[in-house]
Amino acid sequence: MRDNFFLKKRMNTLYFCLFMLVVTFISIIVTDYDVIKGFTSIPKAVEWAVSNFYPNEKAWNRLPAIAGSLTETLLVSIASTVVAAIFALVFAIAGSHATGVGGFISWLSRSIATLFRNIDVAAWSMILLMSFGQNVLTGYFALFFGSFGFLTRAFMESIDEVSSSSVEALRATGASYLSIIIHSVLPSSIPQLLSWILFMIETNIRQATLIGILTGTGIGFLFSLYYKSLNYNSASMVVMVIVCTIIIIESVSNYVRKVIL
Repeated sequence: MRDNFFLKKRMNTLYFCLFMLVVTFISIIVTDYDVIKGFTSIPKAVEWAVSNFYPNEKAWNRLPAIAGSLTETLLVSIASTVVAAIFALVFAIAGSHATGVGGFISWLSRSIATLFRNIDVAAWSMILLMSFGQNVLTGYFALFFGSFGFLTRAFMESIDEVSSSSVEALRATGASYLSIIIHSVLPSSIPQLLSWILFMIETNIRQATLIGILTGTGIGFLFSLYYKSLNYNSASMVVMVIVCTIIIIESVSNYVRKVIL
């Protein structure tokens, strides 16, 4: 019986791998992708990057302007994430299986979270550009909507995972709904919620670069400006600053997670 189970599992894995190979082969044919040319062009791309994509003296002189745009991007990313987390917590409590009020409200909370989560941040940027134009507010709302959908779903799962038993115990004692939220749900789930918020801040800083290109703001706009004007040295400086910032923030975030979890 056990041998049949493992044999069936291996066969399913084999069928899946064959299916992926067939899909890949069909995709190559449909898109006219030249596999050999794609791999042989890698050395030339590396050679071009080494020859052109590096910061020179003029690029270093632009560092203060790049730092200013980076600060704007960081503040927008953090602000949109924190505000989205507040709204997400309310919707997560309303839609959670452990704390939800049930019925239409729980269904509505989950439906809204699913809708916002399945629309990409870049798509939100394009949608909001029609209403707000190219400005910081467009980037802020794009990050806010994307963060809200993701965090609502993550918060719901965290609350369901850590709060179910304690919520049932307090309900058995006749505690009020507000008391259950304050004395059980929030204390037990706050470490996980903070971890998700930190993860979302990291993600939004990366996303903000792409959004800046679309909305004409922040560090993304500077990169687009330098790159389109063929100023590859300054564009490489922007990339270096973004990478260093993300590494620092990720290190701080990992340290905070170790402390709170």
